Amino acid sequence: MTDISELLLSRIRDVPDYPEPGVVFKDITPLLADPGAFAALTEALAGLCLKHGATKVVGLEARGFILGAPAAVRAGLGFVPVRKAGKLPGATLSQRYELEYGTAEIEVHAEDLGPDDRVMVIDDVLATGGTAEASLGLIRRVGAQVAGVAVLMELGFLDGRARLAPVLDGAPLEALLQV
Repeated sequence: MTDISELLLSRIRDVPDYPEPGVVFKDITPLLADPGAFAALTEALAGLCLKHGATKVVGLEARGFILGAPAAVRAGLGFVPVRKAGKLPGATLSQRYELEYGTAEIEVHAEDLGPDDRVMVIDDVLATGGTAEASLGLIRRVGAQVAGVAVLMELGFLDGRARLAPVLDGAPLEALLQV
């Protein structure tokens, strides 16, 4: 394990039985409260954006905003939020996707991305991959290219990587931690 991995992992708190019995929630708020750990995370994510030639960062609601915006600023890139349906004013492009129980919908301002953009999607956790998969669909529908997906941690037992593999179309999936 690298030094940054150890630092980040040491600042993530396990919360048993949240939000329901049997689930162990990975709480990143201690990491965000530690300026050194948060700076290291921001630097690592910004580095991935630059490594993969991104021109914009898309952050997935809500923790992807917290991680993606400072990474975009650090890398000198624009930031575009992908929000839950009904949260953005004006004209949006939306994508519906399947959840374990039901469906959800995300939206983006289509004019914020264009055919010259290479987009890095940033979120805190890759779980089942549904939201990330939907975001890749949105990015491609506006004509932009996918530079990659970067997450703080991947919950490997939920197999989100396998779900994303066909829609990544060769773009990298980078997880700083695998738990």
